[in-house]
Amino acid sequence: MKAWLNGIGWQTPAGPGPQDAAIVQPLIGGPLEIPTRKQIFAAADKRFGRLDDFSRVGLAAATFCLRDAGAEDYQDVRSIGIVASSRYGCLATDIAYLETMLVDGGKLASPNLFAYTLANSFLGEVALRFGLGGNSLVINQQDNSRLAAVHFALEELATSTQSGMLAGICDLPGPDPADQADLPGAVFLLLAKEPGASKCYGCLENTASGLSLAEERVSSLAQLLERCLTQQS
Repeated sequence: MKAWLNGIGWQTPAGPGPQDAAIVQPLIGGPLEIPTRKQIFAAADKRFGRLDDFSRVGLAAATFCLRDAGAEDYQDVRSIGIVASSRYGCLATDIAYLETMLVDGGKLASPNLFAYTLANSFLGEVALRFGLGGNSLVINQQDNSRLAAVHFALEELATSTQSGMLAGICDLPGPDPADQADLPGAVFLLLAKEPGASKCYGCLENTASGLSLAEERVSSLAQLLERCLTQQS
């Protein structure tokens, strides 16, 4: 199973990316900035103000990824799917919603927060904004390589008619500040059956011996990102 890696985008403690200047590998610990509309979109956007923090982080990374690939603008709906892995999903939003239910016997329960109490809600936001008509889902992240979504995306491309997949991770800070495996933020890759016209980081392949980029083995999402950013600098 293989695909072309045509774009990368992130919103992590390293900031938004990719930027024009060289940047260190963005999967790092630390405080996570929740992006504002102006940091993602130049034009006014009423819908953005309703999004919860989890959705804002995921939308930012997906947007920057499509922008990096030169695939942000579109005319017709595209057969591109989305798969994201997450440790905690929208847990923070669920808790915030439940807190509104505790007031006045639930009469003040927030309908706005309720709309985002599913971990895949932001995938619909991404699909609507960018005309992505493929399969979309969030899966539970169970290993520190953070490559589960990439493996899933490669399988989807090999067994379906979809032309591409946005694959990545999305998490807000977890409940335990001492958890060294907790790296908050979102990262997305655009994988496609054909190399991109404006950018391509190389061919990503999943074989019996593991995942490789341009025939060089990669064992984690962090290593994959570092290799892509190094070759572009």
